[in-house]
Amino acid sequence: MSTSLPPPRDPGRDADHPLARAFQSFTEAAGSLERTYGQLRGQVTHLRQELEVTNRNLTVSLEENRRMRERLRRILEGLPCGVLVIEGERISTLNPEAARLLGKECASVAALPEALRTALESAQKSGEDCEINLAAGEKAVWIAVRHARLDPTGEAGSSVFILRDISSAKQLECDRENLRRQRALVEMSALLAHEIRNPLGSLELFAGLLAESGLEGESQRWVEHVQAGLRTLASTVNNVLDLHSEPPPERARIDAGELLGWAYEFLQPLAHQARAELQVINGLAGVAIHADRHLLEQVLLNLALNAFHFMPGGGWLSIRGVNLGSAGVEIEVRDTGPGIPAEDIARIFEAGYTTRPGSTGLGLAVCQRILEQHGGNISVESKAGHGATFRLHLPAALLATGVAL
Repeated sequence: MSTSLPPPRDPGRDADHPLARAFQSFTEAAGSLERTYGQLRGQVTHLRQELEVTNRNLTVSLEENRRMRERLRRILEGLPCGVLVIEGERISTLNPEAARLLGKECASVAALPEALRTALESAQKSGEDCEINLAAGEKAVWIAVRHARLDPTGEAGSSVFILRDISSAKQLECDRENLRRQRALVEMSALLAHEIRNPLGSLELFAGLLAESGLEGESQRWVEHVQAGLRTLASTVNNVLDLHSEPPPERARIDAGELLGWAYEFLQPLAHQARAELQVINGLAGVAIHADRHLLEQVLLNLALNAFHFMPGGGWLSIRGVNLGSAGVEIEVRDTGPGIPAEDIARIFEAGYTTRPGSTGLGLAVCQRILEQHGGNISVESKAGHGATFRLHLPAALLATGVAL
């Protein structure tokens, strides 16, 4: 059996075969796809690198934005003025100072006090500061409101309001006005005191002449009452002049014992009128000091009158002088009045402070000033219901050297 071999293949004819052409097209397409894939992979790698860079930049930007927001938040919280941001009817920002001024947290415009809402509208329309008083109990809280629009076009309806606490400025303005009025009152009272003192001196002189004219019985007692009234009036006039004119002490060598002797004689009619017992324990006889006797007399008169006024039903007043040697001189004035409440002791030496109706409140303030002008001091010990004790201390520097008087 014989085997026949296929005829030899013609290479030129195979190339024209459809399968060969298809294979060749596939090969070319695969090569083009491979090249395109390589290009696409290169582009993807490039885009990935760009995306990584963009992500890093975005992360940095977000962190910077976060730090900026935190910084702005801290600045907003630390501002000494209130910041109120309104968007429509909603309050989007209310810093701690604004919440303090309002006294509460507010989430909507409707929750704001009516007076503040009116002020916000007024400031928004006028563009000028608006001042209002938000009373917190008995304490007045003055607030200045200023408006600034967040959106320049005004279409978004967002506005920021700056709230400033001007309570201190208002209080200062009020204090300044009160001080002006007080100065005017001081000038008027000093002028009246000067005008009253001259005829008052004449009345005291004539009353003294009447007392020495030998009147008897009830007439003599009337004269003593007139003298007591004139002395009280003179003390008030002198208090006004001494407190507001602040004359320097005219110091001279005086006998402290004679000062206490004068006190007994001068105050006795006043004590009799007040139905009070007067006692003077003179331990300063012959003790010489350099002082203004008139001013020290004024101190003793003020303290005595003060005691008599608080003992309308009678009582006991004691004045005792003690020589402290190298420590100076002390005069103790003690009464059996109602005493001084603990809450008033710290203020009794303030000018104008008084607990007695009709009193000017100047007597004790004048006493303190006179003692300070002499380099000394005045102190008080008292317990409600157990009287009061005033101690006047004059320093050793006032003791006169040489032989005692």
